[in-house]
Amino acid sequence: MNNIAEIKAGAIIGKKPYWSNVLPRIIKYKAFYIMAIPGIIYFLIFHYWPMYGIRIAFYEFGLLGLKGFIGLKNFRELFQSPVFHKVFFNTMIISTVNIITQLFAAIVISLLLNEILQLRFKKFVQTVIYLPHFLSWVITASIFYLFLSPEDGFANTIIEFFGGKPIHFLASPQWWRKTFWAIMIWKETGWGTIIFLAALSGIDPNLYESSSIDGATRLQQAWYITMPHLGPVIIIVLVMYLSKIFNIFESVFVLYNPLVYDVSDVIGTYVYRKGIIGGDYDYATAVGLFKSVISLVLVLGANELSKRIRQESIF
Repeated sequence: MNNIAEIKAGAIIGKKPYWSNVLPRIIKYKAFYIMAIPGIIYFLIFHYWPMYGIRIAFYEFGLLGLKGFIGLKNFRELFQSPVFHKVFFNTMIISTVNIITQLFAAIVISLLLNEILQLRFKKFVQTVIYLPHFLSWVITASIFYLFLSPEDGFANTIIEFFGGKPIHFLASPQWWRKTFWAIMIWKETGWGTIIFLAALSGIDPNLYESSSIDGATRLQQAWYITMPHLGPVIIIVLVMYLSKIFNIFESVFVLYNPLVYDVSDVIGTYVYRKGIIGGDYDYATAVGLFKSVISLVLVLGANELSKRIRQESIF
């Protein structure tokens, strides 16, 4: 309302409204807009244009394309499907525990790294920790298939050395999720520490010096000084994680197999099998659309929670 009032007031006293300066600004900063064109084209082609295919969820799709409008039939089918219920539950469990463990591990590792005074050693440890993030999931899966192999894998060699029986970690329903969460921590936690280390570097050192003079221990400093300053960053990272809670596919796809479908099959892999492999494109599109809507609701909910806690919106 204030902006509208300003524009009207500007028109009355002869001042040009803000929108009249858009073209001159574009001309003035044309170099920046030209550099942005490839990125805009990329998003239009690969992110916005595919959204037109959402309509497939409401049509029957055959070999020759769309055959007829069926409304919400596909959505009724997925809500009545016990397989989808299982897949949805798996996705929630795997993603939720994954978010909690990664966030907790990233915070703890960041606090520990922040206590290292030797700069060279600190950089070396930090590099070693976040280096796995740059490995593709195919390479990561290959490494852990060899490491966890029941025949000659290093992990099972240690287990057998202490008198235990070999465990097929990636083919056992009992062990698959635990193994997956451990692999995710190994691969992705280091990257998350970068954000928290940047936040820790912005804390005023005088606060720690003053608390030390008052007799505060390291633990008390971490609880009463460090954590309150990390709070806003934790909320932002949590919202970022929530936006991807259902977008889990590649990491599961390269590590799961039919023996562990009951505990590992997620919405992403389910859509892949139903759509790409099974050719049921309309149903797979409906599942994908449902996943996107739920993800949007979670992000908006987290943003609302941020406004209530921090009195500030993230976006």
